[in-house]
Amino acid sequence: MEAHEELRPYLFAIAYRMLGSVAEAEDVVQDAFVRYEEAGVEPDSPKAYLATVTTRLAIDELRSARNRREVYPGEWLPEPIVDDEAARHAETADTLSLAFLHLLEKLSPVERAVFLLREVFDYPYDDVACIVGKSPENCRQILARAHRHIEAGRRRFDVSREEREEVARRFLAAWEEGETETLIELLAPDATVYGDGGGKAPAMPAPLVGAERVAKALIGWGRQAVERGLTYRAADVNGEPGLVFYRPDGKALWVAELEIADGVVVAVRSVLNPDKLAHLRNP
Repeated sequence: MEAHEELRPYLFAIAYRMLGSVAEAEDVVQDAFVRYEEAGVEPDSPKAYLATVTTRLAIDELRSARNRREVYPGEWLPEPIVDDEAARHAETADTLSLAFLHLLEKLSPVERAVFLLREVFDYPYDDVACIVGKSPENCRQILARAHRHIEAGRRRFDVSREEREEVARRFLAAWEEGETETLIELLAPDATVYGDGGGKAPAMPAPLVGAERVAKALIGWGRQAVERGLTYRAADVNGEPGLVFYRPDGKALWVAELEIADGVVVAVRSVLNPDKLAHLRNP
C-alpha cells in the first residue's frame, strides 16, 4: 500500500468534491486504502481501482450525509480548505471553490459522481459507467440532467485570477476602512451572504441579500471582531480570495470566501461551525 501513497491527494480530490467535508473525505480515502490492502490482489491499475472504491464509498457516505443535512441547523456549507492545503489537494482548483461545491448540493449522489468524474476528472463514459454501476448511455442522460441543475443555479462567469485578486484587494480595503458606499459599489445588487454556524456558532438563520444590507452587516461584523480581540488575514479559501479570523488563542473562528464575477463580489460564504474549522492549522 505504501507504494501507492502518492495517489492519496488525487483520491482526496475526488472524495472532497463529492462530500464537501475534509474529515469525511479523509476517512473515505483511508477506507479505500484499507479495502485495497484487504483485497490481496494487485490490480492492473491501482489508481483506477482506488478511484473506483473511493467514489463508491463517497456515494454511500453522501447518501447518509444528505439525510443529516436535511435537519442541519441553518445553511450548510462545505468545510473550507485554506492556502497551501488547497494547492496540495486540488488537481483542478477552479472546481474547488465553496461556490461550486455549494452548487453541487443540488445533485443526487450519483449525479454528483457522474458530473465530477466526467467533467472534472475527465473519465471516459465507459469508465464512469463502470464506477457508478450504470450504462454509458444512462450516464450521458445523468450528466445532461446534472448540467441542467448546475446551470439553473450558476451565477458567475469565468474571470481571471488577477481580476479576482484585484477586486478582493479593493473590497477588503473598503471593508477595513469602513467605507460603506465604496463597499456597496463593489457588491452585486443582489449580493448574498451565506453563514454556516451549524447550531454551534452565531450565524444568520437565512442568507442575507442586497448590496446595502450586506455592506453594512460586513462592516458591523468586522468592528465586532476587532472589539473581541480577533485577528484576521487574507487567504486563499478553496482557491478563491477570502479571509480567516482567529481567536486570541490562535484557533480559526471564521473563514469567509468571496465569489467574484464581472468586477464585483456576488456572494460571501462564511463558515463558523467549529467542527468544520478544526482541521485548519494555526497561523
